[in-house]
Amino acid sequence: MGAVLSGFSVIWIIIAVGYLLGRFRVLGTDARIVLSRVVFFVASPCLLFVTISAADVRDVLGPAFLIAAITAFAMLIVYMVLARLLFRRRSFSELMVGGQGASQVNAANLGFPIAAYVLGDVALAAPVMVFQLTIYLPLLVATLDQSTMKDHDADAGPGARTSTFRRVAQTAGNPVIIGALLGLLFSWQGWSFPEPIHNSIEILSGAAIPLLLISFGLSLVGNRPLDQSAGQRRDVLLAVIVKLILHPLLAWAVAAFLFGLDGLALYAAVVMASLPTAQNVLVTAVRYQTGEPMVRDTVLITTVLAIPAMIVVAVLLGV
Repeated sequence: MGAVLSGFSVIWIIIAVGYLLGRFRVLGTDARIVLSRVVFFVASPCLLFVTISAADVRDVLGPAFLIAAITAFAMLIVYMVLARLLFRRRSFSELMVGGQGASQVNAANLGFPIAAYVLGDVALAAPVMVFQLTIYLPLLVATLDQSTMKDHDADAGPGARTSTFRRVAQTAGNPVIIGALLGLLFSWQGWSFPEPIHNSIEILSGAAIPLLLISFGLSLVGNRPLDQSAGQRRDVLLAVIVKLILHPLLAWAVAAFLFGLDGLALYAAVVMASLPTAQNVLVTAVRYQTGEPMVRDTVLITTVLAIPAMIVVAVLLGV
């Protein structure tokens, strides 16, 4: 548990730095949006490329990868169905972002440290990371691209429909998708950029996680968690329940009964599912201007409650 607390402490310190920068207006009024765009268009694609191109995808395409995929898509569907039934005035984009918050784990800056210091093997986090970066995140971003274009067409009225070619071109040109696909291609072919280019991409990728956390800290300035005026308290509560209760439970059931895992492999699957919502979900919400208050609160609350959630997992599994 000391390692878990240490990992979370690093996150909270950097978030606090972002909050103080925003509180004293060091970076100006538009800093949050600017940083989010830098992460979305530059740092995140570089991180995707570096991480995926360095991984041997064949080594991680096992039960842990399939468990991560099954549970993430299941939680996305569960959240969207329940939210559609309970909150009838939510747009498809809001449901998508909320579902992303309920299903996408913080594998980047918590998964690997916890795998290394709690589970004893950093490779145990690789399947979740590869799944989210190569399949899940690009697919969700592509879906949001299509959804926002449809919303734009509806607002613009008859005769303003976006062509199919433009829809495909805009999605294919999304930097997140480009970074992921290039990473897969380089991993598959064993390619590499010349050293100066590779080093530049690697340096830019290192900015992704700090900027994500600082941007999150900036978003907390002037905002109260679960503010009633936002009208999305129930959305946040649903996302937190799905993320920290249903997600680990389903991971345990799938790992134990579908794949027959036990011991460390079972514990690792449940711990990875117990990770809090990834901060880059907030970057997605800011980028597409949908569900930002709800996502911010989901990230905040799941990050606070993830420590006791992991303690409960350890106790229940007898670790």
